[in-house]
Amino acid sequence: MNSQPLAISLIFILSLLISSSKPALSSTVGVDAISRILQIQDRERAPPPVQEAAARSLLTRLLPSHSSSFHFRILSTKQCGGEYCFTISNHPSFATLGSPQILIEGTTGVDIVAGLHWYLKNWCGSHISWDKTGGSQLFSIPNVGFLPRVHDAGISVRRPVPWSYYQNAVTSSYSFAWWDWKRWEKEIDWMALQGVNLPLAFTGQEAIWQKVFKEKFNMSISDLDDFFGGPAFLAWSRMGNLHGWGGPLPQSWFDQQLILQKKILARMYELGMTPVLPAFSGNVPAALKYIFPSAKITRLGNWFSVKSDPKWTCTYLLDATDPLFVEIGKAFVEQQLQEYGRSSHIYNCDTFDENTPPVDDPEYISSLGATIFKGMQSGDNDAVWLMQGWLFSYDPFWRPPQMKALLHSVPVGNLVVLDLFAEVKPIWTTSEQFYGVPYIWKVIFHHIVLNKNRVNYIPFHEGSLNYTFLFSYVKIYNFILGK
Repeated sequence: MNSQPLAISLIFILSLLISSSKPALSSTVGVDAISRILQIQDRERAPPPVQEAAARSLLTRLLPSHSSSFHFRILSTKQCGGEYCFTISNHPSFATLGSPQILIEGTTGVDIVAGLHWYLKNWCGSHISWDKTGGSQLFSIPNVGFLPRVHDAGISVRRPVPWSYYQNAVTSSYSFAWWDWKRWEKEIDWMALQGVNLPLAFTGQEAIWQKVFKEKFNMSISDLDDFFGGPAFLAWSRMGNLHGWGGPLPQSWFDQQLILQKKILARMYELGMTPVLPAFSGNVPAALKYIFPSAKITRLGNWFSVKSDPKWTCTYLLDATDPLFVEIGKAFVEQQLQEYGRSSHIYNCDTFDENTPPVDDPEYISSLGATIFKGMQSGDNDAVWLMQGWLFSYDPFWRPPQMKALLHSVPVGNLVVLDLFAEVKPIWTTSEQFYGVPYIWKVIFHHIVLNKNRVNYIPFHEGSLNYTFLFSYVKIYNFILGK
C-alpha cells in the first residue's frame, strides 16, 4: 500500500515530541510512561461497533445523500504496524448498484472520519472547514454511484504522532461560552474530520466545583458567587486571573452546562477521542480562608485591574504544603469521575498562567508541582498532567532553576507540556527541549484588534445562548469572536 504522511489542518496543534537532548534514561522513561497511558486508553476505548456507528452518524450529518456509499470498519493497531492509521480501498461491491463504493478502516472512530475527509478532499476536491473559513464545500463530490475509485493497492496513512491536540484553555471563553449542543456537535464533527483526538473538555466544570465546595467543604452559594466569573470570563476565573467578574451565575447555567458536558464527553468517547478534563491548580474561593482559618492561603498580585479596581483580579492560592490542597484536588477529580462515569486520564492544570508565584524558591515551586499532581493522582491513579507552557513565554520569572523545579516536580512521562506559541516564540529551543519532559508543539492562530481606550463589558443574561459577541478585557485588547 502507498504510505503518505497524515495531513491534518488544525488551529491548535500538534506533535507529541519526546526530548532527545537529555540523557537516554530520561527520554526512555518518558516514552515508556506515554506508551503506558496510550495502552490504557486503547483498552478503555469504546467498542468497535460504537465507534463505527459514531462515524456513520457523522457521515449522515455531513453528507446524507452518500450515507450508504461508504463502509467503515475499526482496525487494530497491530494491523497498522503498531501505530494509529486509516486505510482507504475500493469496496468489494464497488460496481454493484446501491452498495458501498469505498471502504475506510481506521484504528479509532476519529481515524476513520479523518480518512473520510482525506478521501473527500484528495479524490473528490471538497473542502471542509469552519463557517468563517469557507464551511463545508461539498458540491464537487460526484453523485451516488459515481464516486472515484482509489488505486487498486489502496491507501494507507499513518499518524506521525499518537495525539493531535486542539484548543487553548481560553478558547472556552473566546468562542465556546454561548454554544449549545447543536453547535458543539458540529465542532466535534469538525475535530474528527481534521483528525483531532486530544481536545480539551472544560464545559460544565463550575457545576463540579459547586458540588465539591458545597458538599465537601461547607461553602454556600453566596460564598461561590464571588468566585465564578461570567461565561465570557470563565477561562480566566479557572486559571486564577479573575474572580467574580461578570457573575454571579444562575443555577440554571450550572445545570445546563453539566448536561451539555455529558453530551460532549459521550460523543468524544464514542468517536474514540481522548478528552482532557480540568484539575485543581490551587485557585480557591476567598471564603475558604474563613471556613478554614488555619489554611495557608496567599492572595496573589494584581493580574490586570478592571475599572482600576484590583478586587476582581487579586485571587487566592492555597499553599501546596497545606493538607487541604491534595484533599480538594482529589475531591474534584473524584467528583468528575462520579458525574461522567470515566475519564481518559489526561488532566489540564495551569497554576501560574499570567500570575507570578509569590516566591521564587525552586523548592517551593517543586513542592507546588508535586502536590498538584498528587491531587490528580489521588483521584485517578493513572493521571497524566497536561500543562500549558504559556507561563514560560509570558513571565520572565521563569528562569532555568524555577522552570526545572516545576517540570521535574512530577515523574518523567506523567507531565506533558504544551509549547503554546511555538510557531512564534518556541520554548523548546531555549530550554533544552523542556529539560527532558515530553511536550506538544503547538500553533496559535487568532485575530486581535488593538484598542487601548475601551473596555466592553458583556453582562450575563440567563438563557442568552448562541450569539456572536464582542468581548474585551483589561483595557488592552478587543477580541472579535463568534462563528
